Amino acid sequence: MKSSIHSDHTLIIHELEKSIRFHDLDLILGFLPKGSYLVGGYIRDIILGRETVKVDVDIVVPLDAIEIGKKIADHIGSKFIILDEKREVVRIILNHIYIDIANQVSSTIEGDLCSRDFSINSIAFLFDKKCLLDPLNGLKDLEISLLRTHSENNLLNDPLRILRCFRFVSELNFKIDLNLITFIKKNKEKLYLVAKERINYEINKIVNGENALEAVILVKKFNIFGSDNFYKNSFFLDLQEINYAEFNKYEKEKYLPLFFIAQILDEESLERFKFSRAEIAKTKLLRKWHFLLEKKNIAQLTESDRFALHKELEMFLPTFIFHLPQNLRLNWLRRWRESDDKLFHPSNLLNGDVIKKNLKIKDGPFLGELLRYLSKELAYKRLNNFDEAIYKAKRWIEQNAPKCD
Repeated sequence: MKSSIHSDHTLIIHELEKSIRFHDLDLILGFLPKGSYLVGGYIRDIILGRETVKVDVDIVVPLDAIEIGKKIADHIGSKFIILDEKREVVRIILNHIYIDIANQVSSTIEGDLCSRDFSINSIAFLFDKKCLLDPLNGLKDLEISLLRTHSENNLLNDPLRILRCFRFVSELNFKIDLNLITFIKKNKEKLYLVAKERINYEINKIVNGENALEAVILVKKFNIFGSDNFYKNSFFLDLQEINYAEFNKYEKEKYLPLFFIAQILDEESLERFKFSRAEIAKTKLLRKWHFLLEKKNIAQLTESDRFALHKELEMFLPTFIFHLPQNLRLNWLRRWRESDDKLFHPSNLLNGDVIKKNLKIKDGPFLGELLRYLSKELAYKRLNNFDEAIYKAKRWIEQNAPKCD
């Protein structure tokens, strides 16, 4: 849709009004005073022809945003949240639609629009006049896929907007204006003034976008999260040399985000930015095996080492495959896709309860070691059935049971 409507205000307004009706937003228009307008990502996405699961609607009113929001929420029976009481910013949640209403800050609409983060988010639709206002040529920037800001102060007022640049690269495949790049390099350290949870949110948006690779490459190139020596750590790979086509769509969506996160953040940063324990633990395991394979060739790994690798990395092995030599990656990926491959998906013919019942063993480390041994034997095709597993278990117990004086 982008190429056909970016320069035609009439067509944009038509699409806006059609979308407003589709989402039942026309139910709230009667509560909005004269001078209210729609702004931001909702307009941008319609112009780009971009559909999103979550619909964000930003409305600016001249005054009394809290009072207006309460009336609307009561009328449509939706959830009402005050986001900022002092500045009068409220949110109404209706199904999958988030409607944010805020007071106009400047004396003019143009003044408010000129204080927004990027030109592509500074296009307004005036409800009462049914017209578009585009003081910063945001429509032109949408046409040429350019991310540009009107004033550096707009970003300094909320340094998270520095990171949001890369989110728009990832989600919209936009280029960053050269002046904006210079500003980012000069002010990236101000990101650390931002709440850690907000940074976490933006990073996850970056690594999950359709063009995440391009965005992550830029984050690394500009060294957004590290010191000058940060990316010299040998764990980090040349992302442009990797053949991502080996992955199918599901694997890209599920496993690439963690791979990208591990390529732009070290463990200390993961903790600082409030990533989950599971994400931190997985990254530590990726690093552990990466560095081990720098010292040892895959072919030099013992059976126990190779089994331990698959045991520890099984649930997210595709994330690690990029750290392998190119000639092994596709074969490993194919084997991992085979759920019956007992090396790539370690399992057991016996569970702990069966062993305890048949072999009179109690819970504890000894039982764990036995289960691991049997799983490894199965992985290397030295076990075929239940009886063989019982036999091997008895032999192992005879050889490894604690000796009593």
